[in-house]
Amino acid sequence: MKILLTGGCGFIGSAVVRHIIRSTNHSVLNVDKMTYAASEEALEDVGSDSRYAFLKADIADGTAMNKAFESFQPDAVMHLAAESHVDRSIDGPGQFIQTNIVGTFTLLEAARKYWLSLGKEAQKRFRFHHISTDEVFGALDVNDPPFTETTPYDPRSPYSASKAGSDHLVSAWFHTYGFPAFITNTTNNYGIWHFPEKLIPLVTINAIEGKPLPVYGNGTNMRDWLFVLDHAEALVKAVEIGEPGETYAIGARQPRTNLEVVKTICSILDELAPSAKGKHDSLIEFVTDRPGHDFRYEIDPQRAEKALDWKAKHNFEAGIRKTVQWYLDHKDWWQKIREKNYKGQRLGTTK
Repeated sequence: MKILLTGGCGFIGSAVVRHIIRSTNHSVLNVDKMTYAASEEALEDVGSDSRYAFLKADIADGTAMNKAFESFQPDAVMHLAAESHVDRSIDGPGQFIQTNIVGTFTLLEAARKYWLSLGKEAQKRFRFHHISTDEVFGALDVNDPPFTETTPYDPRSPYSASKAGSDHLVSAWFHTYGFPAFITNTTNNYGIWHFPEKLIPLVTINAIEGKPLPVYGNGTNMRDWLFVLDHAEALVKAVEIGEPGETYAIGARQPRTNLEVVKTICSILDELAPSAKGKHDSLIEFVTDRPGHDFRYEIDPQRAEKALDWKAKHNFEAGIRKTVQWYLDHKDWWQKIREKNYKGQRLGTTK
């Protein structure tokens, strides 16, 4: 299978590309705009493989997308390119609308034009896989059941609203044009090569450096955590056997409060890299909560596990230990980011 994959230098996208090259016979064209969070280093191990190709382009550039489809002639699309950080969407929502909604629309139209040019058998085989988030479903209270594929949409942030919009476009293209598209929604991912603005990499790096560990509000906000390598495996399974018009809710059944996550990281670092200044959890600082901070996300992945013949291999304790060890072993990578792109400052305060 030839897969045109967008956002392949991002956190989840690079994990998918690595999985495709290492574990399948598929070939992939990675289309990436190379924004601040993109990392070419995340693909160094597979970049020289003959089944991998790279195109620097913006998914909102219709001409570039049409050319990509014409030249690569893919059998499927995996659409991961997106602006994804909620805090940045609070500070500057315009780029989220441009990439996540306009970009998805542009890519859909380029893909539909290409699909219409195919023969009947190739049209039947073609798939457009849109990768999305559980944040489109809004927030759960403590006793609410987890999200499923039928949970109504209720986005609360500029980021989740832009992703909800892109989901609705994909669904509309299936229903209106018969375009063979489907959606996967997932929980919070964590793991290796994660740009250090999100909770787990930010806290891990700050703790390594002996800096304060910011926790929003009182730390009781809860997320369902999925190790990125497990997610990559699920996404490739989905593009191989996913059905048009379907939605698959992918998760690992590993909910933790933000404070539990931070304390787990601290405990692991106390063991792997003890500090002469004492326990790492002494660095925890509770800060003003994020505006509109959703209380809880959690997915029931039962239907997706059965349909895709997949189940997450890592529990949170195993996955987070691998993650913390990776950041200890790859200081050169994140130190360069700290120096040039992002120093760890607070985002999303609306000021």
